[in-house]
Amino acid sequence: MRWTATGLLAAMAGVFFSTHALAQTGHPAWGYVNAFAEAAMVGGLADWFAVTALFRHPLGVPIPHTAIIPSNKDRIADTMAQFLRENFLTPAVVARRMSSMNVARAIGDFLVDSPNKSGDDARSRITSGAAELLAEVLESLDPQRLGNQVRSGLGSQLAKIDVSPLAGRMLESAMTDQRHIPLINGFIRWAGLTLEDNEETVREIIHNRVAGVLRWAGLDKTISSNVLDGLYKLLAEVLVNPDHPLRGKVEEGLHKLSQDLQHDPETRERVEEMKRDLLQNPAVAEWWMGVWERIRLSLIRRARESDTGLGMEMRNGLADLGHALKQDERLQVQINRFARRTAVGVATRYGSGIVTLVSETVKRWDATTITGRIESAVGRDLQFIRINGTLVGGLVGMTLHFIVSFL
Repeated sequence: MRWTATGLLAAMAGVFFSTHALAQTGHPAWGYVNAFAEAAMVGGLADWFAVTALFRHPLGVPIPHTAIIPSNKDRIADTMAQFLRENFLTPAVVARRMSSMNVARAIGDFLVDSPNKSGDDARSRITSGAAELLAEVLESLDPQRLGNQVRSGLGSQLAKIDVSPLAGRMLESAMTDQRHIPLINGFIRWAGLTLEDNEETVREIIHNRVAGVLRWAGLDKTISSNVLDGLYKLLAEVLVNPDHPLRGKVEEGLHKLSQDLQHDPETRERVEEMKRDLLQNPAVAEWWMGVWERIRLSLIRRARESDTGLGMEMRNGLADLGHALKQDERLQVQINRFARRTAVGVATRYGSGIVTLVSETVKRWDATTITGRIESAVGRDLQFIRINGTLVGGLVGMTLHFIVSFL
């Protein structure tokens, strides 16, 4: 555009000089052409001077009140910062603007709708970047120290939980729903298998306990066999008979235990003491560090699996979150309120800092930089001013020539 405007000015100068003689002696029309070119040349030169004076000294001559933008760089920076402060970063303006925005719905649309491939790529970059960031953090932090911090946090939370009533209610609920029966049956089967695996030990115990006469008579083997047969029979009857008295005793004991866990102070205190001892046990700490290291390595590995790892799970999670944000109006209200309050809080607390950052950044630019940036932003329109000045000047000159011709 600069070359176009300059070329038009040069063309008007050429027309002016080439038609000057013809305007004096030739056809009257040449007078209008010469007047148009003369006025267009003057208008183009005036606008060239005005546009150039904004950014630099015309022809390098330090004429007063030229190179306006470089000379007033700091004042422009302060003016921009003040304008930003008064019109954009006041809490009232931010709140009014945010009140008309459905931030939650916009986030939901972005997470769910994928009208083109770029939308999918954007979400993939977000989740992949977040997963990679998580992997880098887990690798860079000291595993021992991080594991101890996680263990300490979990321990402090567990210490606040009253385990006894919770365990009592769980046991009571399980018994109400008959979910304890498979556990009792499993325990009975385990007792039978354990007895079967240790028959020789039982026989030896009975052999050592009976009197010498019975051993001499060989009755110890009969007694041990009868004892084992009786135990097997008892376990079988308890297993197949849901109304067996022994099973009832077990259920009665479990019921009493559930009530004591909830209401008996001594039982609750014993459980709490066991919990404290367990949390302070070095073996538990060592076990937790092994568990944490496996969790950490698993998270790192899954975070770097592009298609089937943590990134895919995060993408699915983001999609579910997007559906919730689009469909749940109550959730939208809460998130929009939070976003509005956050934006107002940022404007209130950090508005001055943002304004200062803008002002200081512009002030740090050198004159050439700020001139080039402003000129590249508005320079095309400024060159149109030169073109319009050339054409309008020519029309004014031709009009004046017409008026003078009839005076």
